[in-house]
Amino acid sequence: MEKKIQHSIGAVILMAVLFSFNVNAQKKGINIGDKAPNIKMKSVNGETISLSDLKGQMVLIDFWASWCKPCRYENPTVVKAYNAYKSETFKNGEGFTIFSVSLDKNEDAWKQAIKDDKLAWSYHVCDFNGWQTRTAVMYGVRGIPSNFLINGDGIIVAKNLRGPALQAQLSQQVK
Repeated sequence: MEKKIQHSIGAVILMAVLFSFNVNAQKKGINIGDKAPNIKMKSVNGETISLSDLKGQMVLIDFWASWCKPCRYENPTVVKAYNAYKSETFKNGEGFTIFSVSLDKNEDAWKQAIKDDKLAWSYHVCDFNGWQTRTAVMYGVRGIPSNFLINGDGIIVAKNLRGPALQAQLSQQVK
């Protein structure tokens, strides 16, 4: 009987530890104030590009996909913000660009959406793994569109900016 109680107590403690670990892992994620983890993926033309190459600029890390209707509806807003702020001087960053991470599985659809939506910036990456894209998992992306605005030091200053909230946040960051 005593061994059964000890095993039960041990099982309860193990479950509590595992639950605590899971809750803490979910809470951590990537949050405002955190340093953005580097992203290194293949671009539209097959070369490897890295988020760290953009150090010193304000960057919107934008998670999207060609098949995502809300993403496609949001793209004109993102394009407008890019055009309005790409040459601005910010409190902590010179210029603004976008680092688009696609959750597409179809290369042709991805490239066509970039063209159709006039996504003029140079930083488009995709590994064609859909929701299993390592970068999306690393950033805790559970829905798209999703984005993270980082300053010139790579610190996340805002996230999930949609509609007019993106330009409002960028205007607050201007020097």
